[in-house]
Amino acid sequence: MTVEEGARTLALTRAAQELALRQDEFQRAVQMGLVRTVPAGAPAPVASPTGGTGVCGPPGVSGPPGGGRRRVERAEVDRLRAASDFPEGLRERVRTVGTTEAADLLSITPDRFTKLARTGHFSPVRFYLNRYRAVVWLYLAGELGEFALTHQRLLSGRLPQEVRDRIDAGEDRRPRNWRARRLGLLLRATEDRWARAAAIASLLGPLQLAEVVDDQHERAHLDRLRPQPPSGMPESGTAREIADRLMLADDPDEILWHRMSLTLALDEAREEHQAPRPMGGAGRGRAVGPTRPPRPPAFSRPPTGRTRPGLLDRLRRRRRPDTEVTGDTAGVEGLGDAPPRQAGSTR
Repeated sequence: MTVEEGARTLALTRAAQELALRQDEFQRAVQMGLVRTVPAGAPAPVASPTGGTGVCGPPGVSGPPGGGRRRVERAEVDRLRAASDFPEGLRERVRTVGTTEAADLLSITPDRFTKLARTGHFSPVRFYLNRYRAVVWLYLAGELGEFALTHQRLLSGRLPQEVRDRIDAGEDRRPRNWRARRLGLLLRATEDRWARAAAIASLLGPLQLAEVVDDQHERAHLDRLRPQPPSGMPESGTAREIADRLMLADDPDEILWHRMSLTLALDEAREEHQAPRPMGGAGRGRAVGPTRPPRPPAFSRPPTGRTRPGLLDRLRRRRRPDTEVTGDTAGVEGLGDAPPRQAGSTR
């Protein structure tokens, strides 16, 4: 990092402090596009014809899947701090609430809120597991306020029959809606086509992924670009298994949708460049480093060039009388059958 960049931009932790946000609040603000970031090492923005400045790169805390440090420009922090409702307004826009507080905001019972959330009327922004290993979903308070303004009929009186039928059928769209929200954030955070494909692939299990991506080198490349898990993921075995299951698509139509999306994303990625392959790889991908043409099989065609006529005849004449002739090269040292290769050996 140059001195000029250090004076012009701030590290993410420093920017969060100056914006009076906790780390999780700052992360949500970046993901929602409320705080714009630039890649570390990016040149200074150039003034646009409209008087603004161009911001390099899409918003995101850690850049595209696979890595890439990001920073916040000093001008961006100054812009946010200049708002008349700072810091309360910015904090309110990233504030999250659980079921009980969400129900209070909407003036409904927690049971009614849970039914509306299970039927997909609200999209969780994150989750955690409590000490009983139960999943606790969190929602953006600002989105709940907007919902109250546009869906008053769902907040009072008897729930529509369609909603009640879905509840009776055991529907729960909270995990699916959370995955869809997270995927949208990941796709907006990068323009790299392979990274976008990796974000979609992260929602499919190994068997589903292998059926869509039959090339092992492409699967390895997607795995290298796999997005990091959300912050705050549990570490213990059982709790981590529960969290890992929530990361993968489980509804048949959801799986089909992501399979189709991944197929299209891979087509676009291959048009940009092929997945890297080890030395001498074959198939669709581009090999990493120079490749050699395959070695022709020994004696696949008659000797030409410098081979002297009659060489094999002279060698036959030098053969011991008791050597049985089984072909042109029988009994000739170095021209007979090769010794058997050991299992697993390579040429």
